[in-house]
Amino acid sequence: MKLFNPLYLTVFLLFSCDDNTATTEVKEATQHSSAVITLSNAQYKNAEIETGKIKNHAVSSIIRASGKIDVPTQNIVSISAPLGGYLKSTSLMPGMYVRKGKVLAIMEDQQYVQLQQDYLTAKAQFSFNESEYNRQKILNEGKASSDKVFEQAKANYQTQIILIQSLEQKLKLIGLKPSGINASNISRSIAIYAPISGYVSAVNVNKGRYIMPSEALFELINPNDIHLELNIFEKDIQKLAVGQKLWAYANVNPEKKYRCKIILINKNISGENAAKVHCHFDQYDKSLIPGMFMNAEISHNGATAAVLPDAAIVRFENKQYAFVSKGKNRFEMVEIQKGLSEDGYTQILNFANFLDLTFVTKGAYNLLMAFKNSD
Repeated sequence: MKLFNPLYLTVFLLFSCDDNTATTEVKEATQHSSAVITLSNAQYKNAEIETGKIKNHAVSSIIRASGKIDVPTQNIVSISAPLGGYLKSTSLMPGMYVRKGKVLAIMEDQQYVQLQQDYLTAKAQFSFNESEYNRQKILNEGKASSDKVFEQAKANYQTQIILIQSLEQKLKLIGLKPSGINASNISRSIAIYAPISGYVSAVNVNKGRYIMPSEALFELINPNDIHLELNIFEKDIQKLAVGQKLWAYANVNPEKKYRCKIILINKNISGENAAKVHCHFDQYDKSLIPGMFMNAEISHNGATAAVLPDAAIVRFENKQYAFVSKGKNRFEMVEIQKGLSEDGYTQILNFANFLDLTFVTKGAYNLLMAFKNSD
């Protein structure tokens, strides 16, 4: 059995009978083009028409933007060897996750040996200088030695304290504990430890290479503060506020959307008439990596606007129209200017032309079919 299309059936019922044929009057108005159509009682009943007036309704717009996943500079850590040296070993690869305190690499160099030797020698010399200072102090108090000899012993003692403290700081700088160093455990190697927990984003060295103190061996990223950096055009900046929510998604998987919150709005406009807006993810996804391109949709709550239901608006010859009730079974098709659409309502920009008029809010498409049929 062949089924009938409901739309064709409706049109058939509206216009199948000669005595029910709709009449159309086309006229030019001073403000807009219009056409009047008159329906028979049967046509009106079949069209299931409902009417209503333009009303005020809150309409929000969607601001679309693009950007990328970014990490604040304070959450990117470059790892280096403060005194330089040769890279003995490392097992790091980009993308690996490391915890704070994990050994990232082993460095070795003869200067590490020299530094430990200088420290132990300075400590040994300190014992002698301290004893000499105490002895000269007692002799000077008893006038058994000159002030010059005492002052020299005091200067040697204080100089040795400064030397030991500076060597201790150098040892700590390369990761060695001064208290654990003695003549039997001098080492030519040191370990480089992870200062934070995070992901390895860069490995800039290879085994056996000599590393200068200014070179970065590795780069770590703390994922706890990964955020989204969006480019917002100047005309939309004033519509945004810190704390405002938005949805972000990647081109590779646009169906998967991430909830974000605006945390910072940069008021500095770039040469492309755009400003940077930084957002935090409500829930971080490990698949989001720095540099990944993202799109965003930001809902902006606009002011109250004059609206009609979406069902009241029809498209004809590349223009937008609505039908105004002109009395019993008579309707005038008027051109309207659409604005924003949301929640089943559409903003009418030229609403001032139609104040206090009654519009067809349901059945407008059936009236359009009647108008076309009459033409």
